[in-house]
Amino acid sequence: MAAPVTVGGIVEQNITETEQILPESTSGEVKRPQFGTRFLTDPRQVFQHNAWDNVEWTEEQEAAAKKKVQENSQPLPQEKQEDFDCRANEYWNEFYTIHENRFFKDRHWLFTEFPELAPQCRLNRDSCIGDDRAEKSEPHGLEQSQGQSSEVTPLAHVDGDYPGSSAMYRILEVGCGVGNTVFPILKTNKCNPVRTSMFHDPVFFVWDSDPGLFVYCCDFSSTAVELVKANSEYDPGRCYAFVHDLGDEGAIYPFPDASLDVIVLIFVLSALHPDKMQASISRLARLLKPGGVLLLRDYGRYDMAQLRFKKGRCLSDNFYVRGDGTRVYFFTQDELHDYFSEAGLEKVQNMVDRRLQVNRGKQLTMYRVWIQCKYRKPHTQPPETQE
Repeated sequence: MAAPVTVGGIVEQNITETEQILPESTSGEVKRPQFGTRFLTDPRQVFQHNAWDNVEWTEEQEAAAKKKVQENSQPLPQEKQEDFDCRANEYWNEFYTIHENRFFKDRHWLFTEFPELAPQCRLNRDSCIGDDRAEKSEPHGLEQSQGQSSEVTPLAHVDGDYPGSSAMYRILEVGCGVGNTVFPILKTNKCNPVRTSMFHDPVFFVWDSDPGLFVYCCDFSSTAVELVKANSEYDPGRCYAFVHDLGDEGAIYPFPDASLDVIVLIFVLSALHPDKMQASISRLARLLKPGGVLLLRDYGRYDMAQLRFKKGRCLSDNFYVRGDGTRVYFFTQDELHDYFSEAGLEKVQNMVDRRLQVNRGKQLTMYRVWIQCKYRKPHTQPPETQE
């Protein structure tokens, strides 16, 4: 249920995220910079690139944004709000029926920002390239915390028979849409070296799927889930897609609590009604193993998409309905921190990505505000939050 961006209530394609691609390295891998590495130091150079990072707003600019939001903050009548809530599934199914898999780009930047999504890939790849004596590189994983090892240690299997029960590392994406996060994860984790003989080379390595990793993906829209399953890259042996309503506290997940290493929420929580957000995050937190992490990227307060909403689109404070009936909320860092902390998770990262996007052809500038978070489930839960 990854959300589109709207301009005056009309869906605008492919401006939810920015893809930055640099030339390939000598190893053949495409290197992508982390967010926050391209700075605009000379305003005269603004149209030299498509995007600039960490753009500071002036006091006047922020005051104008607040005023714009206040002007268009009169909420719709309650009966209309209830109608949008009741028909939410219908609107998302219609969205994916119209756009299918043509709306969003694959999010390959995820592995730069969230290396937890490729836990063993670099370890396995670096350990076999060259010869068998190559030293193992440090595994990609959670940032090292004080007093904690940075090694990725396989966790014990969870008892029970369910999809992915034999895997050692399990990832769940909530709001998977048509698979723009799931399929890059599956591709990137094809990292196990397989020794073979090809092209007259006595030793030749190819990359096979990581048998220790399993990916779950769910979406509110049954149409989106069917599109995922119909994709030629969908592998039931490595992935399990299912329909799920994140806002339904009583909905059952196809795996037990404390069984997931990573949960991914990319432009998804904002599509939920604000009254359901805390319970939903708390339910997801129970699915994490001790030491597991929840990764989020979503819309920030005063993002361009929020400022472009006209009157008659506001449902409640900072919560809007698009022209196609789908809804979106715009967060602050403190709001998200409170949600995660209340769920018993500890902060690893909570940052604002203020991006200046540029349309060089039309000489237009667009200010984006996104929030990126990582929160970890502690290895020992406080007594008041233990189940």
